[in-house]
Amino acid sequence: MIHSTAIIDRHAQLHDDIDIGPYVVIGAEVQIDRGCRIGPHAVLRGPTIIGQDNQIFQFASIGEDPQDKKYAGEKTSLSIGDRNVIREFATIHRGTVQDQSVTQIGHDNLLMAYTHVAHDCRIGNHTILANAASLGGHIEIHDWAILGGFTVVHQFCRLGAHCFTAMGSVINKDVPPYVIVGGQPTAPHGINTEGLKRRHFSPELIRRIRHAYRLLYRSQLLQHEALAALQQFAPNCPDILTMVEFIQNSQRGILR
Repeated sequence: MIHSTAIIDRHAQLHDDIDIGPYVVIGAEVQIDRGCRIGPHAVLRGPTIIGQDNQIFQFASIGEDPQDKKYAGEKTSLSIGDRNVIREFATIHRGTVQDQSVTQIGHDNLLMAYTHVAHDCRIGNHTILANAASLGGHIEIHDWAILGGFTVVHQFCRLGAHCFTAMGSVINKDVPPYVIVGGQPTAPHGINTEGLKRRHFSPELIRRIRHAYRLLYRSQLLQHEALAALQQFAPNCPDILTMVEFIQNSQRGILR
């Protein structure tokens, strides 16, 4: 169903089974798959590909030009997977040629009102960005991460799987998997135990992750010494190996 007041470019590709509300504007090179619902006054620009069963609420801006002074009109894109919920006034921008020319959002994510996803970000699956969380360019958010309201993330940072940022966190370095950060200045405060329980991590696995956190943050070891200690049992625990590899691949360093 397409409301009579919607303005849709003739080059847009829309599945028959979608719902487009009043005063929606859809530009050329926008593709929308089945089961999507686009709320009133939303604006979608392309090239943008939107998967199945997404809900985009009123006044959202999807696929707009990147807010990057180097951007000179190059053809870049936005890719959104399936079953995402994008709430009121959220803004998601396309990529830039200085990176891989694409902003990517996976499946089953919740982007609450006023969230901002800048150019070249890569968001995994099952993440939550609470109200007004803002991502600078070139950021990676891994699966199941949760960003509290008004979290601000500096460009080129990475947030690992299952991590949690408290309300108002200012992130200027990488946050390893499973770790909770918060406060001013933002610092680590343990592991996301409740989140891991909800995702059916066993008590023994949570104990191992907590031990890894203590080695990394509470043992007074230097980072390379803590990593060496973690590597001793990481091969037998893929979840610890994920943490080790994340830290080893960090370009900005981790929040400590």
